[in-house]
Amino acid sequence: MPDFRSALEGRVLVCDGAMGTMLYSKGVFISRSFDELNLSNPKLVREVHLDYVKAGADILETNTFGGNRTKLMSHGLAEQTREINVRGARIAREAAGVASDRSVFVGGALGPLGIRIEPWGKTSIEEARVIFREQAQALLDGGVDLFVLETFFDLNEVQAAILAVRDVSDKALVVQMSVEEDGNSLEGTPPEVFAKRIEDWGADVIGLNCSVGPQTMLDTIERLANVTSKKLSVQPNAGKPRNIEGRNIYLCSPEYMASYAKRFVQYGVRIVGGCCGTTPQHIKAIRAAIQGNGFQDSRAPKLPAVVESVSISSPPPMQTRSRLGSKLARGEFIKIAEMIPPIGHDYADAIEKAKYLQAHSVDAIHIPEAPRSSARMSAISLAILLEKSTEVEALAHYTCRDKSLLAAQADLLGAYALDLRNLLLTTGPPHQMGDYLDVTTVSDIDSVGLTNMVHRLNQGIDVGGKSIGKPTGFVIGVGANPGNIVNDPDELKRFAYKVAAGAEFVLTQPVFDVTVLESFCRRIEHCKIPVVVGIVPLPNSRVAEFFNYEVPGCSVPEPIRERMRQAEQKSAAHARFEGIQIAQEILGTVRTMVQGVQIRGPFDRYETPVEVLS
Repeated sequence: MPDFRSALEGRVLVCDGAMGTMLYSKGVFISRSFDELNLSNPKLVREVHLDYVKAGADILETNTFGGNRTKLMSHGLAEQTREINVRGARIAREAAGVASDRSVFVGGALGPLGIRIEPWGKTSIEEARVIFREQAQALLDGGVDLFVLETFFDLNEVQAAILAVRDVSDKALVVQMSVEEDGNSLEGTPPEVFAKRIEDWGADVIGLNCSVGPQTMLDTIERLANVTSKKLSVQPNAGKPRNIEGRNIYLCSPEYMASYAKRFVQYGVRIVGGCCGTTPQHIKAIRAAIQGNGFQDSRAPKLPAVVESVSISSPPPMQTRSRLGSKLARGEFIKIAEMIPPIGHDYADAIEKAKYLQAHSVDAIHIPEAPRSSARMSAISLAILLEKSTEVEALAHYTCRDKSLLAAQADLLGAYALDLRNLLLTTGPPHQMGDYLDVTTVSDIDSVGLTNMVHRLNQGIDVGGKSIGKPTGFVIGVGANPGNIVNDPDELKRFAYKVAAGAEFVLTQPVFDVTVLESFCRRIEHCKIPVVVGIVPLPNSRVAEFFNYEVPGCSVPEPIRERMRQAEQKSAAHARFEGIQIAQEILGTVRTMVQGVQIRGPFDRYETPVEVLS
């Protein structure tokens, strides 16, 4: 059998088409792990490979696109990672051996991990490299001829995967990105940028697969051909799917796909195949089109490459971004009150309460994200309305819950255009509905990734590394639970990651035990960012018990709980007065430790924060 690199020099190679589409058409339910079929139903996987061999494929990709440990873990299959990949390679090898008229190569398929890695997620590039390495080694042991990294969109993850493959083998490496209709990756990275990076990292072939159909891929291939001398690969979807009675139907005919295969080769493409929606009939038509029209050696002339020069700016000085940022930068003590968004769309009452707080020297109003179970206005919307209707500044709480990275970026760019400047960024609590803890939840990134993204916007670049023009000027706050950080080294580490990502101040969860805050401040002293302490005036003993026993990381000392019990025995008014007095005592004690305070009072009584601050 010839070496794959040598074969690629001599002719255009045809890759196979979709594996998942074919397995689904044969009755495999879409929620199953297709990769696990290598163990439980190898005959079915072999049938798909054989159909592609008969159609004329020169390359069979193993049925291991989701065969990494993290994706298999969601199906309870993590401990079978090696076995699934070794067996996947051997099934493809058996099918490839059936061809008598040509050599058929086996490409070990590796897809994304299905989790976010740094700087957007908590998994480091080195940790991702280890996971990819395990899969690559298993595929190598199974007998693959080359490796195919496909459907990637995050360049950091691509780098980890390339490094992992090179850790175990010097076999040929095909690296394919997914792009949007504009030709940029799904995170907005231009092909001119990702092609050069992938080339520098050691790929033999650079290409595109999935997400879009052949027309968009042709436009993007033209751009790739202008910036790299590497051979190119293309595996488009059979167009955009159309949902018909709950099924995704791909509308591109084999003849249509074949007509584009001819054009791909003109731009240096040396591997042509298909992705979602393509079948052996598509591959057969592509094979016939390439063989019968003499396009193997032609290549369109290169045009001068135009690559946007991206300038990374220093974020604007914090004192210039907002009045709150200016006070933090000057070391002034700041006073914040909390206001929950109203139910419905009528915000007139919120405006009046904001004006009341402003008149009593509150520096900013923190708007928390409301529970999803009630029809309340979003925190960003109310924050912008307060900024427009009063002279008090708003601090908008923005969480990662139910937002993809790109959706969050779009939200915040729009908010900045509407003059919002102060953000509190947190991961946010998960949905909890009965036994279904993950109901309709999107968990694309966490607060570290979100902080990284906003810091980049302040530097004038988006998540794809492109310029956004003039940088934003957000003041970036993050949350922290002092009790958790004091007791858990991993929580302390995560806090340091937030600061490294660009956090500029921290707002704590409610503090009742001053010794916990003292320990917290000592532990984060090296991070050198202002601390704003959260204080809650207790209205009664029941709330005191709730914070002590039901809020993770929060403790209410027994003397405080006893004071609230005794006051409540007298009257509700006595209990409220005692809660305010305790809050004042805490504030008086911690004032020299921190640079600000947030008072969270009963949401219908905005005189309570004023009384504490007085």
